[in-house]
Amino acid sequence: MSRATLDEASLRILDALQENAELSNAELADIVGLSASPCWRRVAEMKERGVLRGAVTLVDPAALNLAINVFVHVSLKLQDKQSLEIFTNAIKERPEVMECYLMSGEADFMLRVVSEDLSKYQTLLLDCLTSIPVVASIRSSFALSQVKYTTALPTNHLRKRPAGSNG
Repeated sequence: MSRATLDEASLRILDALQENAELSNAELADIVGLSASPCWRRVAEMKERGVLRGAVTLVDPAALNLAINVFVHVSLKLQDKQSLEIFTNAIKERPEVMECYLMSGEADFMLRVVSEDLSKYQTLLLDCLTSIPVVASIRSSFALSQVKYTTALPTNHLRKRPAGSNG
């Protein structure tokens, strides 16, 4: 079973675990239609191959008073290796930066930041982002509401399609 070739039973396991990683092996086996031992072996094999990297508990940001979601577009003065490393090293240490992507297009990086309020975000902006010497510009966009959020990756593209099927 390679990363790219997962059979239908393994894909059902992935879908079920992405929905609820707290399932016991017996519950998982029942949901996906396998007996417990083969189900356990498939999960162990997917872990060994790096398909399954771990399990986490999702926490509601509102329950922690993290009401502000900010998407931050950062452009660097130079797009050389040293500048990229300086920026990424500074960002990796910030717990309020939930995601950071090196981008193509207008901005060099896009960050997703969570914050208690605008004042806390301003502190991050002034004390951290503007003090990174390689940063040329910062543009912030504030999320007004979350329309969709998922951590589950799609798996339909890995399923075999019947011959002659276009979808």
